[in-house]
Amino acid sequence: MSIAGAIMVPHPPIILPEVGRGEEKKIYATAAAYEKAAAFAAELKPDTIVLTSPHSVMYSDYFHVSPGSSARGDMGDFRASKVRFEVGYDEEFVEALSDLAAQSGFPAGTLGERNKKLDHGTMIPLYYIDHYYTDYKLVRIGLSGLPLADHYRLGLLIKVAAETLGRRVLIVGSGDLSHKLLAEGPYGLSPEGPVYDERIMDVMGRAAFDELLDFDEVFCEKAAECGHRSFCIMAGCLDGLSLETERLSHEGTFGVGYGICTYRVTGEDPSRRLLDKWEERQRLILSEKRSKEDDYVKLARLTVESRVRDGKKPALPECLPEEMLERRAGVFVSLHKEGRLRGCIGTIQPARGCIAEEIIENAVSAALNDPRFDPVRESELESLEISVDVLSDPEPIDSPDELDVKRYGVIVTKGYRRGLLPPNLEGVDTVEEQISIARRKAGIREGESGVELERFEVVRHV
Repeated sequence: MSIAGAIMVPHPPIILPEVGRGEEKKIYATAAAYEKAAAFAAELKPDTIVLTSPHSVMYSDYFHVSPGSSARGDMGDFRASKVRFEVGYDEEFVEALSDLAAQSGFPAGTLGERNKKLDHGTMIPLYYIDHYYTDYKLVRIGLSGLPLADHYRLGLLIKVAAETLGRRVLIVGSGDLSHKLLAEGPYGLSPEGPVYDERIMDVMGRAAFDELLDFDEVFCEKAAECGHRSFCIMAGCLDGLSLETERLSHEGTFGVGYGICTYRVTGEDPSRRLLDKWEERQRLILSEKRSKEDDYVKLARLTVESRVRDGKKPALPECLPEEMLERRAGVFVSLHKEGRLRGCIGTIQPARGCIAEEIIENAVSAALNDPRFDPVRESELESLEISVDVLSDPEPIDSPDELDVKRYGVIVTKGYRRGLLPPNLEGVDTVEEQISIARRKAGIREGESGVELERFEVVRHV
């Protein structure tokens, strides 16, 4: 058994007496729980601590593992430069993990080191652990913009690396909870903030780690959470293991959530292969959705699968609805994977002879030519959710008052710059947000005058 245990901990600088200068007393319960978690970590006597931090190097599509033999840092950014750290890295572990990632085509490794200095998401957990135990080497890993399930999968690779090397490993999931718990807090109050904290502490307190992957990312963003991806990696490291779990504390005194839990590994437990269970649930959900797809979505899916698998566009199927063959319209094809956008390309005005031809061309572009994403791989086809939006003809409007964020999409134009945003998008709740996002897509700065507005309606096919 190589993973000995794990701790979920926050990283508020104010908790350190050298930074808080008395303010840390207001989160005494968190500090006391931190001491208990650190003593728990020391009791496990790990050879290696694998620590995930939201404040280490982060990329949208890659997990950065800190390279080298050692690193230093201090709390100078928080007026406590005398609080200093120097750690030795477990280079053999880093190499093994990077090799495993490369062999499986997983986007993780030591490329792209931008700042070798230790971050506070790393230093604050070590501050407490080092009071009790220092005979370890560190592996520091940043988060990514990839789906939550990919963070969990990274945890599985970490577990394999630990088993391969025979290391006794402690996992530290460093991360605060919501940053929007109080109106008087530094980030204000969001309705999602307290809901997130209650839900995440329930999930982590029960070690129901598959439920971590069910959190909607728009909801997480509105809650301004910090550590969710850290906890997903930690959870992956504990997949298939029996645990003794203890929820130690939860506070939100300063408007930011701080939660602490400990996990002691007591053996193997095949019933806790939670990623497998989550993936099976997702397959059933997707299968049910696919069984209800209409002709518009079926054509988009047929196109994507044919082009990715065989390199060919399909012929138009027989017996398509009359509208698809006789009407011309702008069409957007959107691909999602595990709740996140995977590609979206469309035309505001019709560019082909009919809607069906528009769907085929835009489905190919969404899968292979969206510049924001790598081309869709064959291994991803079964996990794609596809929608097709058919646009009405745009009509000019004189004022934002003529928009309705649920009913109408908006097009903003200035000269050759043009940006579009469809209606009824999750997370876009006001006309002002809708126009602002469309302006950004067009490269039109806020405050620029002479901007023309158009509105359109959409029929969404799923």
